[in-house]
Amino acid sequence: MSVKASELILNPNGSVYHLNLKPEHIAKTIIFVGDQNRVEQVSKHFDNIEFKIQKREFKTHTGTFKGNRISVISTGIGPDNIDIVLNELDALFNIDLKTRTQKEILTSLNIIRIGTSGSLQKDIPVDSFLLSTHALDLNGMLHAYQINGISNPDIEDAFIKHCHWHKNKSRPIVINNSKLLERKLESDTVFKGLTATAGGFYGPQGRVLRLPLQDADLNNKMDSFNFKGIRITNLEMETSAIYGLSKLLGHHALSLNAIIANRAHGTFSENPLKSVENLITYTLNKIF
Repeated sequence: MSVKASELILNPNGSVYHLNLKPEHIAKTIIFVGDQNRVEQVSKHFDNIEFKIQKREFKTHTGTFKGNRISVISTGIGPDNIDIVLNELDALFNIDLKTRTQKEILTSLNIIRIGTSGSLQKDIPVDSFLLSTHALDLNGMLHAYQINGISNPDIEDAFIKHCHWHKNKSRPIVINNSKLLERKLESDTVFKGLTATAGGFYGPQGRVLRLPLQDADLNNKMDSFNFKGIRITNLEMETSAIYGLSKLLGHHALSLNAIIANRAHGTFSENPLKSVENLITYTLNKIF
């Protein structure tokens, strides 16, 4: 059955609506960055750049690194943007855009997020790197999909009990990373842990300006959560959406963060740009 034009919107030139990409414009190994200005920080390391395009906050560069084809794309901020980016990328590979039908042979992508985050744990210092073994979805976006088989109910139940999770909030979902990518990108110097993904920057991450919080103690509860050695190490706004949609669509995904703040100590990196640059070079040299 073909996908209706209202559901998969294409531009007049045949590219997917938001990303402005055609299938030939994108590689099977893709780095996600949030900030569009970070795309050049990544692609300046490429051997060459064969294609560049930008529409809204979605900027894409495709080229080669060490002779391997690779793309970098900026997603903007938040799980809603990840929903756009991952679904349109998957469509480029797994839906025939002319007939609007799913291809018989599906393509699995390798997706690596290079992001920044704040540590929730005292022993994970500013300027370190963190690899997300799991993602904890606190924002509810994934509940729009049938998520059977991708979650970890034991961890979720323990988290709900530990945090006295409010009944009016969506049920938290815990999703594993791609072990294939973890083996490629891990090292003895990189911290590991469960990354919590919030749906906003202020209230959803426990920040108070003028509005009171539903649970003012939630961050402290998350700091102390531990399930058989799995603890919540950091809080950001994309990883659970990347892990969840990638699992559902059959792609490999891994999230790496440069820790630029430690909320337990109240400290911030003196040179966050250098931390991000170090993580970019680390990641590129480990992928291939």
